[in-house]
Amino acid sequence: MSMSVDAVLKEAMTMEGAIGAALVDYSSGMTLGEVSASKELDLTVAAAGNTEVVRAKMRTMDMLKMNDTIEDILISLGRQYHLIRPLTSRSGSGLFLYLALDRTRANLALSRHQLRTLADNVEL
Repeated sequence: MSMSVDAVLKEAMTMEGAIGAALVDYSSGMTLGEVSASKELDLTVAAAGNTEVVRAKMRTMDMLKMNDTIEDILISLGRQYHLIRPLTSRSGSGLFLYLALDRTRANLALSRHQLRTLADNVEL
Protein backbone atom coordinates (compact mmCIF):
# COMPACT_ATOMS: atom_id res chain seq x y z
CA MET A 1 0.00 0.00 0.00
CA SER A 2 1.98 3.00 -1.22
CA MET A 3 1.22 6.48 0.11
CA SER A 4 2.19 10.00 -0.95
CA VAL A 5 4.68 11.96 1.15
CA ASP A 6 1.86 14.17 2.49
CA ALA A 7 -0.25 11.14 3.42
CA VAL A 8 2.68 9.48 5.19
CA LEU A 9 3.45 12.62 7.21
CA LYS A 10 -0.22 13.10 8.15
CA GLU A 11 -0.40 9.45 9.21
CA ALA A 12 2.77 9.86 11.30
CA MET A 13 1.12 12.76 13.12
CA THR A 14 -1.74 10.48 14.22
CA MET A 15 0.68 8.49 16.38
CA GLU A 16 0.19 9.03 20.10
CA GLY A 17 2.44 11.88 21.25
CA ALA A 18 3.53 13.03 17.77
CA ILE A 19 4.94 16.57 17.76
CA GLY A 20 6.36 16.77 14.26
CA ALA A 21 7.29 14.69 11.23
CA ALA A 22 9.38 15.33 8.15
CA LEU A 23 10.82 13.60 5.11
CA VAL A 24 14.42 14.73 4.71
CA ASP A 25 17.06 14.46 1.97
CA TYR A 26 20.29 13.81 3.86
CA SER A 27 22.54 14.70 0.93
CA SER A 28 21.27 18.31 1.13
CA GLY A 29 19.61 18.49 4.57
CA MET A 30 16.43 19.86 2.96
CA THR A 31 12.93 18.72 3.89
CA LEU A 32 10.71 17.31 1.15
CA GLY A 33 7.69 17.67 3.42
CA GLU A 34 6.94 18.45 7.04
CA VAL A 35 4.04 18.59 9.48
CA SER A 36 4.21 20.03 13.00
CA ALA A 37 1.84 20.24 15.94
CA SER A 38 4.19 22.50 17.91
CA LYS A 39 5.58 25.99 17.44
CA GLU A 40 8.51 24.96 19.68
CA LEU A 41 9.95 22.49 17.15
CA ASP A 42 11.55 24.07 14.06
CA LEU A 43 11.53 21.14 11.64
CA THR A 44 13.87 22.86 9.19
CA VAL A 45 16.55 23.17 11.89
CA ALA A 46 15.81 19.63 13.12
CA ALA A 47 16.10 18.24 9.58
CA ALA A 48 19.51 19.88 9.06
CA GLY A 49 20.78 18.70 12.45
CA ASN A 50 19.55 15.15 12.00
CA THR A 51 21.14 15.06 8.56
CA GLU A 52 24.48 15.46 10.36
CA VAL A 53 23.57 12.59 12.72
CA VAL A 54 22.80 10.26 9.79
CA ARG A 55 25.93 11.27 7.88
CA ALA A 56 28.14 10.80 10.96
CA LYS A 57 26.76 7.31 11.61
CA MET A 58 27.20 6.30 7.97
CA ARG A 59 30.82 7.58 8.00
CA THR A 60 31.49 5.65 11.21
CA MET A 61 30.02 2.45 9.78
CA ASP A 62 32.15 2.95 6.66
CA MET A 63 35.34 3.48 8.71
CA LEU A 64 34.56 0.32 10.70
CA LYS A 65 33.94 -1.51 7.41
CA MET A 66 30.50 -2.55 8.64
CA ASN A 67 28.58 -3.99 5.74
CA ASP A 68 25.20 -3.07 7.18
CA THR A 69 22.43 -0.49 7.01
CA ILE A 70 20.84 1.81 9.58
CA GLU A 71 17.41 0.53 10.58
CA ASP A 72 16.60 3.51 12.75
CA ILE A 73 18.24 5.98 15.09
CA LEU A 74 16.66 6.87 18.43
CA ILE A 75 17.57 10.01 20.31
CA SER A 76 16.08 10.06 23.82
CA LEU A 77 15.72 13.51 25.34
CA GLY A 78 14.31 14.35 28.76
CA ARG A 79 10.88 15.21 27.34
CA GLN A 80 10.97 13.87 23.79
CA TYR A 81 11.95 10.95 21.57
CA HIS A 82 13.37 11.70 18.13
CA LEU A 83 13.21 8.84 15.64
CA ILE A 84 15.13 8.79 12.37
CA ARG A 85 14.27 6.10 9.81
CA PRO A 86 16.23 5.96 6.52
CA LEU A 87 14.15 4.80 3.55
CA THR A 88 15.30 1.53 2.02
CA SER A 89 13.60 1.63 -1.39
CA ARG A 90 15.72 2.52 -4.40
CA SER A 91 13.64 5.65 -5.04
CA GLY A 92 13.96 6.58 -1.35
CA SER A 93 17.73 6.26 -1.26
CA GLY A 94 19.26 9.27 0.49
CA LEU A 95 16.05 10.10 2.38
CA PHE A 96 14.91 9.59 5.96
CA LEU A 97 11.69 9.99 7.89
CA TYR A 98 12.04 12.00 11.08
CA LEU A 99 9.49 11.84 13.89
CA ALA A 100 9.51 13.81 17.15
CA LEU A 101 7.36 12.48 19.99
CA ASP A 102 6.30 13.73 23.41
CA ARG A 103 7.92 11.20 25.71
CA THR A 104 5.11 11.28 28.29
CA ARG A 105 2.44 10.32 25.72
CA ALA A 106 4.31 8.17 23.19
CA ASN A 107 4.61 4.39 23.04
CA LEU A 108 8.16 4.01 21.73
CA ALA A 109 7.90 0.39 20.54
CA LEU A 110 4.63 1.02 18.70
CA SER A 111 5.95 4.27 17.20
CA ARG A 112 9.06 2.51 15.84
CA HIS A 113 6.87 -0.21 14.31
CA GLN A 114 4.48 2.32 12.74
CA LEU A 115 7.35 4.44 11.40
CA ARG A 116 8.90 1.35 9.77
CA THR A 117 5.58 0.60 8.06
CA LEU A 118 5.25 4.19 6.86
CA ALA A 119 8.85 4.27 5.57
CA ASP A 120 8.20 1.09 3.60
CA ASN A 121 5.13 2.63 1.99
CA VAL A 122 6.32 6.11 0.93
CA GLU A 123 5.74 6.63 -2.77
CA LEU A 124 8.10 9.13 -4.39
